[in-house]
Amino acid sequence: MDRSVPPPGELLEIAVDVARVAAATAHRMWAEGVSVADTKSTVTDVVTAADRAVERQVVDALRRLRPHDAVLGEEYGAGEAAPAAPAARVRWIVDPIDGTVNYLYGLPYCAVSLAAEVDGEVVAGVVRNVFTGDEWTATVGGGAYRGGQRLRCSAESDLGQALVATGFGYDPARRAHQARVLAGLIGHVRDVRRQGAASVDLCLAAEGRLDAYYEKGLNLWDHAAGALVGTEAGLLVAGLGGRPAGPDLMIAAPPALFASLHDRLADLDASGGP
Repeated sequence: MDRSVPPPGELLEIAVDVARVAAATAHRMWAEGVSVADTKSTVTDVVTAADRAVERQVVDALRRLRPHDAVLGEEYGAGEAAPAAPAARVRWIVDPIDGTVNYLYGLPYCAVSLAAEVDGEVVAGVVRNVFTGDEWTATVGGGAYRGGQRLRCSAESDLGQALVATGFGYDPARRAHQARVLAGLIGHVRDVRRQGAASVDLCLAAEGRLDAYYEKGLNLWDHAAGALVGTEAGLLVAGLGGRPAGPDLMIAAPPALFASLHDRLADLDASGGP
């Protein structure tokens, strides 16, 4: 078996092929009727049968193509569907359906997100919209693309003119804190959008259809591919106070806008609360 590490472009080709089939499966299962299989953090934080089926499909495909790689998935972690490969240099990070509640309701903001990480660095990623077929891709140092067009983020520098996206957790106490942050921000920006899928928000910011995005509580599978797309399109993606983006907070904004959004969110304690 080949244990070598392919260049990012080859890993992206694998990711794209796998994600396209996975998105088609998710769309077909939605058309056949979505069923809620379980809940996670709260009764409103749902898992559908499609989430589990799509993740298993992705893992099976990666196992055939790259049997010695590790896989981290939202639904099964590195466990049941993705047995651990502790010595692997390549790890695949999959969110089978990012935006599950949108998927449940048939709203066109949900995606298969698949990224390849080499030695701890995300080097390739694809986000494929389940309903529209929109597909965003990126490789480290190779740029970000949608439909063959290279992406560049917004050039906006005035926070007061920025269209900013965000998201909310499912825990009521966290949502209340996030609502207070939003209330303190909304008077300082052009407007706010809430699509309900972090990977899609990051990709929309990458192509300038949003100016910036922030959210607390994201997991690696929520943003691994989308953050690479954003970074390669020119966004600065980070947390507060020079920390890397993570569960405490992710901010993605053009460099000329980042500081003003960062400082406002810091003043509002956006990384605090439950």
